[in-house]
Amino acid sequence: MNRGRLITLEGGEGAGKSTALAACQAQLQARGIEVLRTREPGGPPLSERIRELVLAAAESGMAAETELLLVFAARAEHVRKVIAPALARGTWVLSDRFTDSSYAYQGGGRGLPASAIAWLETFACGDTRPDLTVLLDLPVAQGLARMAGRGDRDRIEHEAEPFFERVRASFRQRAAAEPGRFVVVDAGQPVAAVAAQIRQALDAFLARPGVLP
Repeated sequence: MNRGRLITLEGGEGAGKSTALAACQAQLQARGIEVLRTREPGGPPLSERIRELVLAAAESGMAAETELLLVFAARAEHVRKVIAPALARGTWVLSDRFTDSSYAYQGGGRGLPASAIAWLETFACGDTRPDLTVLLDLPVAQGLARMAGRGDRDRIEHEAEPFFERVRASFRQRAAAEPGRFVVVDAGQPVAAVAAQIRQALDAFLARPGVLP
């Protein structure tokens, strides 16, 4: 059986990942590809419980190291219980965030060392890595303006603008370092234009030798 592919969507607050995920899922399914859609932190029940703890506004004093370890605990469960089994049976996995978010939020945002994150990535994920990552890039001020109309914000969404600027810079640095895996999409465009750019990126990925059986 051919291995499935792991496609991740990344981006800062207000970038529109949920809308983009739905468009990706529809496009892949139209090609006859079996798709599993998931998110991080989250996925299996235990990971969803950890997500609640990580994002709870009441936990505002959480240490950066604690946050990082909790996210990777959720990820280890997610990979072993959901992602790796799906890929092994040939299902494609679409994930709202993955390890790049740890490098951006806990690394860039919190200032934790990339070496620690890289070690945890190997320990928690093994050889499970994204085949394609779509980065929805949006100026921080624009993303925060979009968030302003939402309901209650979670613990991370309460961070100040400089935190999100560091997050964005980290995402962009990672995309520049791995151009073969990342596709950067201007998320400040109208929704239709963003969807069109994502469709083009997926079509190009699907056309790569060996991606499809």
